[in-house]
Amino acid sequence: MALARFHFHPLLRPLLGRRIRSDPFLYQFNDQPSVKDAIEACGVPHTEIDVILVNGQSVPFDRRLQDGNIVKIVPFGVLSDQNGMVPLSPPPPDPATFILDVHLGRLARRLRLLGLDCSYRNDCDDRSLIGTALAEGRIILTRDRGILKHAAVQQGMLVRSGFLDDQVLQVMRRYRQSLRLSPFRRCPDCNGKLYPVVKDTIRHRLLPGTERDFDLFQQCAGCNKLYWEGSHYLRIKDWLGTIRARMEGTDGVMTGWPQS
Repeated sequence: MALARFHFHPLLRPLLGRRIRSDPFLYQFNDQPSVKDAIEACGVPHTEIDVILVNGQSVPFDRRLQDGNIVKIVPFGVLSDQNGMVPLSPPPPDPATFILDVHLGRLARRLRLLGLDCSYRNDCDDRSLIGTALAEGRIILTRDRGILKHAAVQQGMLVRSGFLDDQVLQVMRRYRQSLRLSPFRRCPDCNGKLYPVVKDTIRHRLLPGTERDFDLFQQCAGCNKLYWEGSHYLRIKDWLGTIRARMEGTDGVMTGWPQS
C-alpha cells in the first residue's frame, strides 16, 4: 500500500469527509491513480481546482500518484500569479454563459436580471444538463458535486451556499473576468432578450393605471412579456446596488457595470 500526503487548501476542506479533513491527509492507494481521480475520491470535484502541486511542481490532472508524493490542491481565487502553472481546464467562455441545475431556479432568475445568459429547465436531468453544456459551451452551475465529477464536464462550479445573494456573489467572483453585465436586458422568466417597444403597439395589453403612469416599455423577444419601471423595478434596482457594493468591497468595480 502506497501513501501520498495531501494538503487541501482550507477553502476545499468543507468538501472532504469528516474523517479526512486533517492536514495533511495521508491518502492510501494501490497501482498509480491519477491525481484527479484521487482528489475526486476525497470529495472535491475537478471543477473546483485551479492548481495541483506535486512535490512543489505544477502538474496536470492525469499526473500519476507515486509513493511519498506531497500533493497540494489549490482552489480558484487563491493564486494571483499563474506564471509557470499548468492549466487544468480550458478558459471559461467569454462572455460567460451558464446552465443551472433543477435546484437553482431562483439563482437563474437573479443572474438573468444582471443580463447573463442562463439556461434553466426545472425538468432537466443530469445527462441533458451535461449534454447541453457541452453542445452550447455553457458553464454548469450546480449544487450536486456528482455532476461536476463527470469526466466530460470541463466548465462548472459547485454552488455551495444556500443563500441566494451569496450564490450570486460566488458566481460573480469566480467568473468576474468573463462576465458582461447588462442589467434589465434579459427576461428573468425565459432568458429572452428585452427590446424597447412603442407604447401604442401594446396599449391594449396594459391595465389603466399602468397605461396612465408609464411610457417606456420593454418586451421579451422570447415570451413577449412586458416590462416597465414600476415598483418591482425599483426593488430590483436596490438589490443590484447591494450586490454591487458587496462586490466592490472585495474585488473592485465590476467591468461593464452601469454607473447610473
